Amino acid sequence: MKDKDFTGMPKELQPWEGFNRDSELVKISVDKRRYGKLVTVIDGIDPKTENINEIAKSLKRKAASGGTVKDGKSIELQGDHRDVMKKELESMGFKVQMA
Repeated sequence: MKDKDFTGMPKELQPWEGFNRDSELVKISVDKRRYGKLVTVIDGIDPKTENINEIAKSLKRKAASGGTVKDGKSIELQGDHRDVMKKELESMGFKVQMA
């Protein structure tokens, strides 16, 4: 398993050179919206190197919550899921900061 990274593909078949998820700092915060609803906001995932829609889909499934991708650069999930998202993003290889 040493010759594969987070994608599960052999290193020889990967299209990027020197890409490393832990070089990106992903920030997780909670925002209070109208009627007191809480929204978990995830910022810092680079849409140029990552498929942010697939990551959002995976995170929504993990949190059992609805959500969306705003402006192609941040993920919003319904509810307060900071702890679950921190663990999940770290398992994907991102460096996470709670705000």
